[in-house]
Amino acid sequence: MTNQALIDALRDADAVEFGEFELSHGGTSEYYVDKYLFETDPECLELIAEAFAERVDADDKLGGVALGGVPLAAAASVAAGVPYVIARKQRKDYGTANLIEGRLEEGEEVVVVEDIVTTGTSLVEAVEALRDAGATVERALVVVDREEGGRENVEEAGIEMESLVTASELLADRN
Repeated sequence: MTNQALIDALRDADAVEFGEFELSHGGTSEYYVDKYLFETDPECLELIAEAFAERVDADDKLGGVALGGVPLAAAASVAAGVPYVIARKQRKDYGTANLIEGRLEEGEEVVVVEDIVTTGTSLVEAVEALRDAGATVERALVVVDREEGGRENVEEAGIEMESLVTASELLADRN
């Protein structure tokens, strides 16, 4: 998969919108990448899953950041033939009260997958939860890096981050 193929698929899925948008961290932006449109589009999901699968080893486990990273982790898990776990944003208060869902053994290498990184806060929190649960996490794969400081925050937490597409690439030919 080329960056341009994914950019085209994101645009074809109408996942890139322009206007005035409030972002989850409270800031505003003149564009919005709608993860729910690209994560529910079969072509986009397949391209992302294949790209993520190419970047993991057979002995890796994937970790999906709830909510947006979960469908990506599931699709990439199938494409790569590796298992995955889910890192919740908060511990559930019923049943097993797990923060990490799925099977995770002490010391297992987990590659975290995330949809969009702006500040990197949710990604770093998920990595911390996985590390607290015994995982070894050194890498993260993301679909879109908005290039707003997230990469620096993620790398400051000791995580190598690789994005499939950056905001600069996504918006390069916008008229």
